[in-house]
Amino acid sequence: MAVIDIHTHTFGDAWLKNIKEHGAPAYEITTEKDGRDYLVEYGTPACALEVEAFDFDKRVEMMNRDKVDISVVSLTSPNVHFGGHNVSVETARLFNDEMAAGQAKHPDRIRFFASLPWEYPEDAILELERAIKLGAVGVMCVAHIGDKHLIDPLFDPVWKELDRLKFPVLVHPTAPLGAKDVNFGYERILMPGAGFMYDTTIAIARMAIDGFFEKFPDVKIIASHGGGYLPYVNGRIDMFFGVETLAKFDIPKLPSDYFSQIYYDAVLYDPGALSLCIDIAGPDKVLFGTDLPMPADVGKLYDMIGSRPKEEADKILGGNAERVFAL
Repeated sequence: MAVIDIHTHTFGDAWLKNIKEHGAPAYEITTEKDGRDYLVEYGTPACALEVEAFDFDKRVEMMNRDKVDISVVSLTSPNVHFGGHNVSVETARLFNDEMAAGQAKHPDRIRFFASLPWEYPEDAILELERAIKLGAVGVMCVAHIGDKHLIDPLFDPVWKELDRLKFPVLVHPTAPLGAKDVNFGYERILMPGAGFMYDTTIAIARMAIDGFFEKFPDVKIIASHGGGYLPYVNGRIDMFFGVETLAKFDIPKLPSDYFSQIYYDAVLYDPGALSLCIDIAGPDKVLFGTDLPMPADVGKLYDMIGSRPKEEADKILGGNAERVFAL
């Protein structure tokens, strides 16, 4: 059975050039006191620019070290959402071209999530069509785009097309709204460690409560990092939904029913968290991921999954991804 990593990131040379030129004031690239170059989001050094995020040969070496057979790579936050219309459209196109080239060079090892200029729906749909022809097996989507939530009507045409295609979409966090006010830079690790989890939680919960999954039932949503806090607050959200009298929700199910119908990656570092995630989604909807080349403890991820029953572990490590992405 192949081990398939569905949560692993890359940047690409075109993306780096464009964010250096057009990312300000929200995003910049700086050299920090440890001597490494970092992507800085709203004043916080978010992640180091590791060589494996640019060089596919080095990535495959990393995969070999970590016993990963296939990586489905994606452009992490802030994706292509900077610089305005022309820059966003161009960056998506150039990024997808680089990913297709990496896949062509390593056809047995690399697949990719397309990046789309979501704020410009007509261009996003055209790029989706083009990226699929290049070999994209899914789409990457950050948990909010600019100041808009994923349920914003602006994005409906894109979601409608993804729903028609029954396409996988990885919902990945970005710097949470209000990140600058929170000053995540004070401790730095709290943005990726806690703030990102909040961003995913709010995005998916809002999609459930506001009827997104009724409108677009066939999109294969994959919630990053085990769904953020969703497994932990699953029952609590249902409780508030059940007693609410001020707000009206036009959905026929409990929020938890929608949480149970989507997919989750297993980028979790607590056995209890993994158990909660599997309890909600079932073992057929949890997929292996590492977050590499971002900070990760791949050995611990393997140990946690390996502690599950073998049939369950085999599904998580690769079987589920083979089905979801038709690999």
